[in-house]
Parts: sequence; C-alpha cells; structure tokens
Amino acid sequence: MSLEEEIRRLKEERHAVLLAHNYEIAPVQDIADHVGDSLYLSRKAMETDAEVIVFAGVRFMAETAKILNPHKTVLLPDLAAGCSLSDAITAEQLRAWKAQFPEAVVVSYVNTSAEVKAESDYCCTSSNAVRVVNSIPADREILFLPDMFLGEYVRRKTGRKMHLWVADCHVHGRLRPEEVDRVRTQHPGAPLLAHPECGCMSEALPHVDRVLSTDGMIRFAQETKEREVIVATEVGILHRMRALNPTTVFTPLDAGAVCPFMKATDLVDIRDALAQMRYRIEVDPSVADRARRALDRMVAS
Repeated sequence: MSLEEEIRRLKEERHAVLLAHNYEIAPVQDIADHVGDSLYLSRKAMETDAEVIVFAGVRFMAETAKILNPHKTVLLPDLAAGCSLSDAITAEQLRAWKAQFPEAVVVSYVNTSAEVKAESDYCCTSSNAVRVVNSIPADREILFLPDMFLGEYVRRKTGRKMHLWVADCHVHGRLRPEEVDRVRTQHPGAPLLAHPECGCMSEALPHVDRVLSTDGMIRFAQETKEREVIVATEVGILHRMRALNPTTVFTPLDAGAVCPFMKATDLVDIRDALAQMRYRIEVDPSVADRARRALDRMVAS
C-alpha cells in the first residue's frame, strides 16, 4: 500500500480532514482535502464536520484551527514546523508596547502565537489586512504587528496612522528591489505578482503589477492568459499555480525563497500523525477565549 493510500484509509478511519498551506511540498498539497492561505484554511476548519483536523502548515495555523474549533482534535504532523515571524514578538513584548499607546487598537497578523492573539483586538491575513484596518474607526491609532513590510503596505493603502513592529518574514524579507530590476530585464513584458510581506514592497511598489495574497495569486493563475508571470513569494505556491494553468509559465522572482518550516512536513509525518494521533495541539482555554475574539473578526472580514 502506498503512503497516499495509507493516508486516505487513515483519514476515513479517523474521520479526519487534511488542510495544507500553499507553501507545503507538492505531494502534501496533492493529497490534501483543502489547499489555500491562512484565511481560507481557517474558514475550512470552521466549516468541516470532521472530528480530526490535520494541519499541514506551521504551528500558529494549527493553534488557530484549535482556537476556532475547541472541541475538535487538531494535529500538527511535525513539531519542527514553526515560524520565524511568529517568534518575532511575545505576549510580554506586546503588553509593553501597548502600555506606550494605551488608546491604540492592536492588529496582529495571523502569523503570531495564540498568546499574542489573546492580547490583540483584531487578527488579519495578507488577503484581508486592508479591509480589517479600514473597519477600525478612523480616529483610532493602530499598532500593527509583527510584519513591517505588510504593515507599511497597509499603511500606504489605507492612509491610516499606524505604528509598526520591526520584524519580517525571513523568506519574504530577502526579496529585494534589485531582484525586481534583474528579473524585469531577463523577462521583459512578464507581469510581476508580489506578496505584501516582500522586502521589495516599499521601494519597488511602483514596479509591481499586482500585490496579492497567496490566495489572490491562485485566483490570478486561474484567470490569466499571460504567456509568463513572475511570482514574488515562497516558491511552494508555484506547484499549484502551474497545475491550475499549465499554459502559462510561472517564474519565481527568487528560486531560493524557500521556507524550511513550510517544507518540514512530508507524507510520512502525515501518515504517522493519523496512525498515532500525534502531535495534538492544545491551547490554554483562558488564552483561547481571548484570542477567539480577534480571530472571529478576521474570519468575518
């Protein structure tokens, strides 16, 4: 029996659903029940009637699924699947920052720990960050964390007064303006899609054709008739874009934009997670109750 067959059998036995992020390795995406960005997968986690949610992503995603589904079992197949951006701010650091701006509204990117979400007023993803910020009364200051490039993009789009936490995704942060110039020269005429976390956002924004979340990039791939498209984000998304649209050439801005955390989970991990019901994600109920408010606002936006 192949690994894929074992996983399908175990999913049925456990009444489980497998969710996978767009950046996961290709075999994991191919066997998943749902593939998408954090917002899409959060909604799918809430909609499922499965008793077990296996999250092929990183820890904060599995925590989010558990907070939104406290009575379901949530499994993270590989405990090495962390997130450098989530590690960039602790709840203690956020409380200290809030004390400096006691009237400010806290907007946390979903790439944060459950404890940080519990200290936040709103959560957002890259696909709805602008909508979330625009929903906040215009006279309120905003603390936006932890990604400074996404925060700067949102600040430009909304014109809002925002204080930004200084941190970035170590993968997206490496995508610089000089890369844009180089690839533009090598691939003339090809439109450039960029994730708003990219380090090229501030300086290169006028030269980017579309700023899109990963889910937005997937929709673009389904609809485009372009011969070639340049994609500035983690390279895992290219597998799905190419499968959805084999007639367009999807070229990475940087082929080295690889997240080791998103690549930690493989089919053996998923098989073992289902077979042994490991590794169960738990969130302290007092933390989860407070974090749920911010996440509900994210999912509703």
